Amino acid sequence: MNVPSPTGPTTSAPSGPLEKTHLRLGFVALSDAAPLIAAKLLEFGHAHGLTLELSRQPSWAAVRDKLLSGDLDAAHSLYGLVYGVQLGLGGPQTEMAVLMVLNRNGQAITLSNRLADAFAERGSLPAALATLGRKPVFAQTFPTGTHAMWLDYWLASQGVDPLRDIESVVIPPPQMVAALAADKLDGFCVGEPWNEMAEANGVGRTIAYTSEVWPDHPEKVLACRRDFVDAHPNTARALVRTMLEACRWLDGAGHRDEIARWLAQPDYIGIDEALIAARLGEPIAASAPRGLPMRFFDHGAVNFPRAIEGAWFLTQFERWGMIDPRGDYAALAARVNQTGLYREAAAQVGVAVPDDAMEQAFIDGKVWGDRTDVGRFASSFPIRR
Repeated sequence: MNVPSPTGPTTSAPSGPLEKTHLRLGFVALSDAAPLIAAKLLEFGHAHGLTLELSRQPSWAAVRDKLLSGDLDAAHSLYGLVYGVQLGLGGPQTEMAVLMVLNRNGQAITLSNRLADAFAERGSLPAALATLGRKPVFAQTFPTGTHAMWLDYWLASQGVDPLRDIESVVIPPPQMVAALAADKLDGFCVGEPWNEMAEANGVGRTIAYTSEVWPDHPEKVLACRRDFVDAHPNTARALVRTMLEACRWLDGAGHRDEIARWLAQPDYIGIDEALIAARLGEPIAASAPRGLPMRFFDHGAVNFPRAIEGAWFLTQFERWGMIDPRGDYAALAARVNQTGLYREAAAQVGVAVPDDAMEQAFIDGKVWGDRTDVGRFASSFPIRR
């Protein structure tokens, strides 16, 4: 198999000598790790003075631990994981940095066949769950991660209290389908290709897409410790430039199919490329008619790490009782999300930076944006802690 050739700009004007040139990047076996895989296979880093080494991790907990220990310089990470570490939730508190958004959409909620049938027959999720005769078990991938937030938000929008009506468990993404097949779960929320695999294996059905909860939501980010940015600012900018080149390449004609073949290799995801490609292409396949396609670049609209988007995760931590109400969500998000560094890096590779302003309606009609009363948002939900 030949490595695809890069297209588009591959030169930039570095802001100074790089403090570090060999970087070890972590990822989890998911389709949205594609920017890291493309960056390595196409060696986009070379034009920016970087050599990349990829390290697949078995779970998000492993990503967290290796970022904190310094075994990884940066990683493909759940957005909410970064904020959980920043606050010291479930582990040591460490100052963290979000360098850029790697993708939007591309996650889903899958139910067991039995529960999916009951949902279709009864017409409501609470009625469907009642047919189980026990407390249902749902899996997500990390307590403060995106999948936990999407799952809880969706359940609440269906009239199910995720703190009282279900049991929530953490399972690494590659183990989700096997757990569902073994009848250990009634449903899960995870990134692709694992929802597609559950359907292909006949053990579950995708019932909702996370883009239905928040259309074009931010998902995985490029994350590192804040002290890495402080000690290696030129390297951090070079890494953002490299990943923007990779995201731009993924939008090229035929490149989604190309990357699906590489993601299928044992070093990356290691499953049938058809399962990966089914929900990676543009537009999304007929198997996911309600979901919005996974987005990696879209002329830079995907990648800007708006602080207001990060602050949303803090409101959900409050909503579900992970933190007490506090008045500094906007300031905390502005400290974590490296918007200034991102702007500089984007300018060096000719990538437009979208406006800071945003306003987004959610599945339950709630609206979040830069004009939202952040202090009142978490307490405005009928289902919460």
